[in-house]
Amino acid sequence: MPHRAWTCTALTPDLSGLQLLPRPSPPLRPGELRVRVRAAALNFPDLLMTQGKYQHKPPLPFIAGMENAGEVIEAAPDVRDFSLGDSVCYGGHGGAFAEELVAPAAMLRPMPAAMDFAQGAAYGVTALTAWVALVRRAALQPGETLLVHGASGGTGLAAVQLGRHLGATVIATGSSARKLEAARLAGARHLVVVGGHAAGLSDAVKDLTDGAGADVVFDPVGGDLFDASVHCIAWGGRLLVVGFASGRIATLPTNLALIKGFSVIGVRAGESARRDPQRGAENRRAVEALAVAGVFTPLIGARFAFEQAKDAYRAMAERRVAGKIVIEL
Repeated sequence: MPHRAWTCTALTPDLSGLQLLPRPSPPLRPGELRVRVRAAALNFPDLLMTQGKYQHKPPLPFIAGMENAGEVIEAAPDVRDFSLGDSVCYGGHGGAFAEELVAPAAMLRPMPAAMDFAQGAAYGVTALTAWVALVRRAALQPGETLLVHGASGGTGLAAVQLGRHLGATVIATGSSARKLEAARLAGARHLVVVGGHAAGLSDAVKDLTDGAGADVVFDPVGGDLFDASVHCIAWGGRLLVVGFASGRIATLPTNLALIKGFSVIGVRAGESARRDPQRGAENRRAVEALAVAGVFTPLIGARFAFEQAKDAYRAMAERRVAGKIVIEL
């Protein structure tokens, strides 16, 4: 039976190239599952991909969406790890914003029992990014200070949750005290409102750390916040470049890195798994275990009906929501 999917037919700045279109239901190939999608979650790259601004550029047309959750309704005969009716989560570079998903079983994972479909759809991408950033790339240690920018967003909240779990003191930044309340509930000890600029951020972080600065900076925002971070990072610190939600890619005066002995480290969780599949599988297992243990519990900040997906995109573009935005079917 045909099903509907949000399909990007053209790269545009205003979502006009995103259309809800019918799609055929293909027969299963060996190793594949068919899933009835119950919820899908937005990530900032989803918006960038409709504009052609993300590093991964799938050929047109493509089904939008990186993650969802649903129920297995059909399995290829050779699939042994899943059964009909199982609740599963999907993560990939596309295909999530559809009423039905066909994907290799290797790209699906059991949904944690304590989560509903919205949470199951929403935790994977952000949690994996936080894990790769803080554990694999920064080697965050107990007792260190972690500065998390964009801490009211899905990725930032995952970093706050993991940082607290790892024993760090977490300083969270965000655009308003209202949004930062979510970061406090996730485990941040200190909250710093930065609004539309970063004035005063460096002094605030130094005051909170008795002048030492932050050992690790988790930065999915870039722009002015990156600029301020190089002035409040500790000696030997690690500055994690996770994204550029501000829209401006910062530049670094390399004399500052020399003087303070800090490292600037790029984070691409998905690409790291493609480059090293064994390590990628280890990362995924670690994230799943922490989700089952309750360390990663996504905050669902807004829910939209499937037909309202464009409204969900606009809410993300306008930064109206703390936590994850979910499309429910």
